[in-house]
Amino acid sequence: MPTRQYVIQTEEAPSGVALITVDDAGNNVIVVAPGANRMLSPEDIKRAESDITSSAVLVAQLEVPLETVEFAAQLANNCGVPFILDPAPAQELRPELLKMVDVLTPNETEAQILTGIEVTSKRDSARTAAKKLLECGVKSVILTMGAKGFLLASDKMMEFVPAVKVDAVDATAAGDAFTGSLAVGLAQGRELFDAALFANQVAALSVTKMGAQSSMPTREAVESFVRTVREPPLLKE
Repeated sequence: MPTRQYVIQTEEAPSGVALITVDDAGNNVIVVAPGANRMLSPEDIKRAESDITSSAVLVAQLEVPLETVEFAAQLANNCGVPFILDPAPAQELRPELLKMVDVLTPNETEAQILTGIEVTSKRDSARTAAKKLLECGVKSVILTMGAKGFLLASDKMMEFVPAVKVDAVDATAAGDAFTGSLAVGLAQGRELFDAALFANQVAALSVTKMGAQSSMPTREAVESFVRTVREPPLLKE
């Protein structure tokens, strides 16, 4: 699929940049200056319509204008392409957008901003936040909770899955690794739960290296990693 034809240069704003600090436990704080990302328009999305409508899945996040995200979501919905939204950087979203989301992948902070419910170490809080998002029209929620794993919630299931145990160095971009590999799994035809388990493995591997782009593993690295780890048992309700 062509991609370079959709890269746009502008002199009206600098490239977006993220400033990242990481503590000794691998946790991070990120400050984002969106720059040219904020100039991506619905018209830009419209130019890629033929590629979007022929895709297996569409992923978006919130470093571009909301009207652009909403336009992309509507385009995906109109042609039956599953729409995954990573709601970061966190902000409140219109009900109209949430109703177009097939899979929402918030972390604890993002879930709290979207629902007003504080997600703590207690599983009931994650369950309550996920249920509220489903009530808002989201079809499925995967609430990622770092070292605690994730909660997958839909009208068919509510399942907690522990994180794969690794020696974490830097959690930067773990959410990106999770959402990106989730999309890969779905595009390959996996069911949502199986795709989420795959994403869990990829995210675990990503936190064992420093950096964001530099920590994204190859398929070969993931396959090798999977052969060496033992999956933790599921946390049954």
